[in-house]
Amino acid sequence: MIRFGIIGTNWITDAFLQAARKADDFVLTSVYSRSEDRARSFASKWGASHEYTDLEAFAASPHIDAVYIASPTSLHADQSILCMRHGKHVLCEKPLASNAREAAAMAKVAADHQVLLMEALKTPTMPNFEAITEHLPRIGKVRRYVGNYGQYSSRYDAYKQGTILNAFNPAYSNGSLMDLGVYCIYPLVALFGPPERIQANGLLLESGVDGEGCLLLSYPDMEAVIMHSKISNSHTPSEIQGELGSLIIDKISQPGRVELYSRDGTKEDVSSEQDEDTMIYELREFIGVLQRGERESSINTHRRSIQTLSIMDEARRQIGLVFPADLK
Repeated sequence: MIRFGIIGTNWITDAFLQAARKADDFVLTSVYSRSEDRARSFASKWGASHEYTDLEAFAASPHIDAVYIASPTSLHADQSILCMRHGKHVLCEKPLASNAREAAAMAKVAADHQVLLMEALKTPTMPNFEAITEHLPRIGKVRRYVGNYGQYSSRYDAYKQGTILNAFNPAYSNGSLMDLGVYCIYPLVALFGPPERIQANGLLLESGVDGEGCLLLSYPDMEAVIMHSKISNSHTPSEIQGELGSLIIDKISQPGRVELYSRDGTKEDVSSEQDEDTMIYELREFIGVLQRGERESSINTHRRSIQTLSIMDEARRQIGLVFPADLK
């Protein structure tokens, strides 16, 4: 069994632990929270036997083999590095860090201490992403990738009433690009690598983060269009267009349905069966890498995480979005 500790006691951690019930060789032993009451209640809810309010003590705990980090993005680098320096393997929520510089530093610490560091971005680990990869040659020469993710934030109403929660606070390295755009960009990098040229637009809110935006990414023989928003919903799927057909992906953050439209007008559902608790796939990948004695996932690689953040760094530079983490 791999003994896990968690940092971050929020809805995403609940979803992760719900999925983890279906994972072999997973056991939750420890919970960290700045609040003693929160740590105790969360540990009781999920059956963890150890609670911590001191991060150093948590990182040094003899009861933990690996850590799942779901804290605000601005804390990812420091918390991951602390845990890795204590010999803990780290599965860190997306985006891996505030910027590519932090991600590169995290990867170096992982290599120096011979521990596994993996970004918890589930899309490439899912069966339907394998279906996309498998059927991609059938659409011929790819000419355009369209990644779209628009989801009205549950915290935006509070923002409009004058309450700035973490999701719209630049101190936590948040905003539409970081929270949602990453889901569109990471699969692009996984399939086609980094682009040659980046053009970005974004709507900056008064709090200092972006509410929505778009990117046009140029490759030698194709282009990619990225659209993301936290202040409006979108019901448009994502798409990969080729000279012989297109792949339509219902939701790029967690593909549930993949359809192949051929140029002759025929349509085929090429979807794979998937567990409804989609976070199980990133966890199985992480555990599998550990059990094979490896120290880097071949799917969610350090290189892909850094390349994705480099694209977002340049997009933020173009729209004037600066985080405190960038100034360290």
